[in-house]
Amino acid sequence: MSTFPPLAERMRPKSLDDYIGQQHLVGPDAVLRKMLESGRISSLILWGPPGVGKTTLAKIIAQQLERPFFVLSAISSGVKDVREAIEKARNSRFFNSAAPILFIDEIHRFSKSQQDSLLGAVEEGVVTLIGATTENPSFEVISPLLSRCQVYVLQALESEDLLGLFRHISANDLVLKKRQMELKEDEALLRFAGGDARKFLNIIELVVNAHDEGETVIFTNELVGKLLQQNPAQYDKNGEMHYDIISAFIKSIRGSDPDAAVYWLARMVEGGEDPKFIARRLLISAAEDVGLANPNALLLATNAFQAIQMVGWPESRIILSEVTIYLATSAKSNSAYKAINEAQALVRQSGNLPVPLHLRNAPTKLMKELSYGATYKYSHDYPHNFAEQEFLPEKLSKTRLWTPQDNAQEAKLRERMEFLWKRKYK
Repeated sequence: MSTFPPLAERMRPKSLDDYIGQQHLVGPDAVLRKMLESGRISSLILWGPPGVGKTTLAKIIAQQLERPFFVLSAISSGVKDVREAIEKARNSRFFNSAAPILFIDEIHRFSKSQQDSLLGAVEEGVVTLIGATTENPSFEVISPLLSRCQVYVLQALESEDLLGLFRHISANDLVLKKRQMELKEDEALLRFAGGDARKFLNIIELVVNAHDEGETVIFTNELVGKLLQQNPAQYDKNGEMHYDIISAFIKSIRGSDPDAAVYWLARMVEGGEDPKFIARRLLISAAEDVGLANPNALLLATNAFQAIQMVGWPESRIILSEVTIYLATSAKSNSAYKAINEAQALVRQSGNLPVPLHLRNAPTKLMKELSYGATYKYSHDYPHNFAEQEFLPEKLSKTRLWTPQDNAQEAKLRERMEFLWKRKYK
């Protein structure tokens, strides 16, 4: 049995010169490199997908600045652990020495109380905080802590970065440089790695370990796929990818592109997304994006939501596909969405204006004596079931909030409103 650490640990970079990717942060004249060259660094959060070098970068920063380095994992640490780490950091400082670095992996998993316990130490400069997260810190990190940190975004590694890493380990790893390796095909290796250097190195190690010592290791798409035997779909139902894909899905429907919409639907289906989540978003899209241009869209989406609860997977995918294509190919209108937005803004601006007397309910004698409802015109007593009267508060008389848009369905609605109201909807 090998006594060597895993390949990913053996090849962890020790300096920025060995660091793979993220040139927008660590390349010549980039912001983090300049900070390190100046010897000063502020609290920061490194946000990016798994395996792109967040932990490695934190270690390099601490090593280059020669700072004490304390590590906490949000998975296993509680408030007590945070306070103990801060106390150790406080005691490690001498005179005017720079603040130790407290690195918190997966900081998005910290509760509010755990994050609150960090605030004082960060604010007072007891520690320089470096947090690593795969989730959008805007959603997962409390505002007071976020405002005290710079957020730097790390990107999934490019194919060239990973292929460069392959060449680097072939020549420099103390184990693999003794092996004969040939990268005959790289598509599967890169696809399964998905821009994740740790996963990339683990796959390489898996393939190498499947060969006898002295045997030439030839990387082919078929071999990599056979050894991994897993679905390469990258989809985290609780992570940022979840929100990115549903965003692309809805925007494709809004943009009337059924092909793209069905593609993003397939990404969610293959990733094991909850069909009710997809159906709920289709309901919202039917109301917000299709709206009055095709009122049947909301009925179809509602029926689909009910249907998938009776059917389940895998047949629900067909129902979701039908609704997705129907919404994507329908005429679009957001007039209802805009109308409620404008109405809410008007309410916030104008306050609680009184209901006009003729619209008020009059269940008591006193209210009737005060003329509640006295001049109200019952629409059904008039031709076309319509009687022109003011339904808004007096100060908002004649205000327009709904504007019909340019589609066949709303053209009919506009025509009816113009016939009834004459001037108001001209």
